Amino acid sequence: MLRVSLEHRFAGASLCVAFEAPTPGVIALFGPSGAGKSSVMNAMAGLLRPDRFRMELDGVALERRHPEYRGIGYVFQDGRLFPHMSVRDNLRYGLRRGGVGPVGFGEAVELLGIGTLLGRRPRHLSGGERQRVAIGRALLSNPRLLLMDEPLSALDQARRDEILPYLARLRSVLSIPIVYASHSLDEVTRLADTLVLMQAGRVVAAGLLTEMAARVDLPLALRDDAGGVLRGVVNSHMPERGLTAISCGADFIWVPQIAAPPGAVVRLRVPAREVILAVENPRGISVTNILPAHVVAMAEDAAGHAALVSLELGGGPLLARVTIDAAERLRLAPGRQVLALIKAMSVDLSE
Repeated sequence: MLRVSLEHRFAGASLCVAFEAPTPGVIALFGPSGAGKSSVMNAMAGLLRPDRFRMELDGVALERRHPEYRGIGYVFQDGRLFPHMSVRDNLRYGLRRGGVGPVGFGEAVELLGIGTLLGRRPRHLSGGERQRVAIGRALLSNPRLLLMDEPLSALDQARRDEILPYLARLRSVLSIPIVYASHSLDEVTRLADTLVLMQAGRVVAAGLLTEMAARVDLPLALRDDAGGVLRGVVNSHMPERGLTAISCGADFIWVPQIAAPPGAVVRLRVPAREVILAVENPRGISVTNILPAHVVAMAEDAAGHAALVSLELGGGPLLARVTIDAAERLRLAPGRQVLALIKAMSVDLSE
C-alpha cells in the first residue's frame, strides 16, 4: 500500500493532498495543469520539502530519508538524459546508482525496444526514443517506486501512440508501483489501476479506475471523452465473423478480431456517448452487444442537455450519456433494469 499526505503553502496557492492506493500497480494523478500533480511528485522524490509530509510504502516510512535513499526512480517530462553520454552509458548510469535489481540491463533494453539505440547520443533520438531511454535509466536504478511526471506531454500524438504500448508492457511486467501524473484521459484509462483525481491542489476523489470512470458525480463524467473502463480476458475468436469474444465477469463482449491469444488480459474502454439504452430487446439492428444492466445513479450535465447514467453490468460499471428526453421516455432511475447496447466497433482495446 502507498500512503501519501502533504500540506504546503506556495505564494498565492496551497497544496493539501492525501490518498492511498494498493501496490503494485499504476497510480494515476490526474487533473488539469496547475492541479498540483508535479508538486506531489517532487515531494515524493524529495525535491520539494512540504510544510507537512508523510509517505509510507508497504509499511516503510520514507519521508525522513534523504532523496538518494528513498529508492525512487523519476522520469521527468523532458527525459533529462546526459547529452555527452551514449544511450548505453545513460542506462549504465542508472545501474551505478542503484546496483543490481529485479530488472537487468538486457531485460530493460528488451522491454523498451531500445536495443538498436545503444550507440547513439540523445541528440540523435526522437522524443519518444528519448523518453524510453529515460524510463530504462530509471528502472535500472533499482527503484522501489517509479514516478513518471507527464512523460508524454512534450510528444506529438504519433510519438505518444508509439510509446504507450511500452508503458502498458511495463505495467504488466513490473512488480513495483508506478505513480503516473497526466492530464490526458486517454493515457490514464489505458495505464492506470488506481485514479487520484486532483483539482486546484486538492484531491477530489480517489479509487479504482474502473469505478471512478463510471461515477456521475465526478468531473470526469462531464467530459466529451468520458467513458467506462472494463477489465476482460480474451475468450475465443470467430474468424468467420471477424470477431473476438472478451469475457468480462458474467458478460461476453464482442469486438473486431484481435491478435491476442485466448487467456490474454485486456482492458476495454467504452465511450459514454456510444452506449445505447433500451428497456426491451430490440430486433433487426446492427449492434452486436446487448447486455443486461441496471441503473446505479443518474445526473444531468451542467447545461441540462444530457443525462449521465451510471450502470452496473455483469462485468463491472459502465457510463452512458443519453438525452434528457430519452431518460424520461425510458423512465430511467436508480434500480431500473435496462439493456446496454454497445457496437463492437465502439470498444477501444488495450493490453
